[in-house]
Amino acid sequence: MDARDLTAVALLAEPIRQQLYMYLRERDEPVGREEAARHVGIKARIAAFHLDKMAEAGLLDVEYRRLSGRAGPGAGRTAKVYSVSSRSFSVQIPQTRYALAASMMASALSGGGSRPDGAESLQDVATTVGGSLGDEIRQETQTNKARQEAIRRKLEQLGYEPRVEESGEWTLRNCIFSELSTSHRDLVCGMNAAFVAGIVGGAHLLSLEVERRMATWPACCIRLISK
Repeated sequence: MDARDLTAVALLAEPIRQQLYMYLRERDEPVGREEAARHVGIKARIAAFHLDKMAEAGLLDVEYRRLSGRAGPGAGRTAKVYSVSSRSFSVQIPQTRYALAASMMASALSGGGSRPDGAESLQDVATTVGGSLGDEIRQETQTNKARQEAIRRKLEQLGYEPRVEESGEWTLRNCIFSELSTSHRDLVCGMNAAFVAGIVGGAHLLSLEVERRMATWPACCIRLISK
């Protein structure tokens, strides 16, 4: 990691900046300082200070546009808006879990899986690992609603960046095995689906079903469908 990368990542240790950055990641379009400030619950000038700090470090991109959506006389002044930069850093943001993938693959290779086929054996291991996480959720929660929220938090903690759509479908906006899935898509996506299904199954949450679909990087190929 070079000094510029270190400075950029260190900025996110500050709680307000972290909240602002994560909000911008959730949005599909650039955000003005007033909107960002309202979301975090701070004054616009304070939001602007933190947003500009992150922009200077390369974490955010800046452009100017009329937030009214109108053009011509009377449309109002252009405003400074911010969006998450596409630049890569040595410390990966969003999260990846290559150590988890390596552990599951090592277990499958060393005989942890129950089937002779390598991919199927890996899926067995991934289901077991996910199931243990789901079982913890089941033991700590009493209702389906609480379990669903606990699963969402667990997926968020793992780095999947889950989003619950109006349709009830859950999309996972980040693939935590992204580089591996680029070179070994079928193997890794199968492992990934088994892992997430293991979490849901271990929690005994029958109202969610795991499906695989094609997704555009960096989104995950897994969707959770409400039954």
